Amino acid sequence: MHKRSKRETYLFKFFIHIAMVINKELLQARKKISDKRPKFIRQESWRYDRLSENWRKPKGIDNKMRKQVSGVPALVKVGYRGPRAARGLHPSGYTDNLVFNVNDLSKLDAKKDAARLGHTVGTRKRKEIIAKATSMGIKLLNAGKLAPKNNDTEIKGNKRS
Repeated sequence: MHKRSKRETYLFKFFIHIAMVINKELLQARKKISDKRPKFIRQESWRYDRLSENWRKPKGIDNKMRKQVSGVPALVKVGYRGPRAARGLHPSGYTDNLVFNVNDLSKLDAKKDAARLGHTVGTRKRKEIIAKATSMGIKLLNAGKLAPKNNDTEIKGNKRS
């Protein structure tokens, strides 16, 4: 098997993401800043196995990391944040909105908002929300197995006899 070059990998990812991405410029700006952001790790987590790499703020009085001595990992700072307009965007470019009932869908704009079904929503109401969202043209982020197949707007419910 041959290994892809960086350019081939980039083109491959580019064509995959072309499908339904909006706010492409914002996502690219967020990715560019994210690539430059260092990996923030807990001080001396590389030295002791019992310390995980999860970020913890160093608080010691002589702590080299807190004093920002060169050669030690960077501290978390507000300057590493992503662009304000791109915060909270789903990787598809839509804004992520939690939906618990059919009425919540009427508050969303199909061009810029996507719906995420709340985990407490049951199957019956989930089917109703999915049917309404597909008729309104709203993107569902977690429709799962109940998502309509082949642009079929009807959801087939279980009939009891």
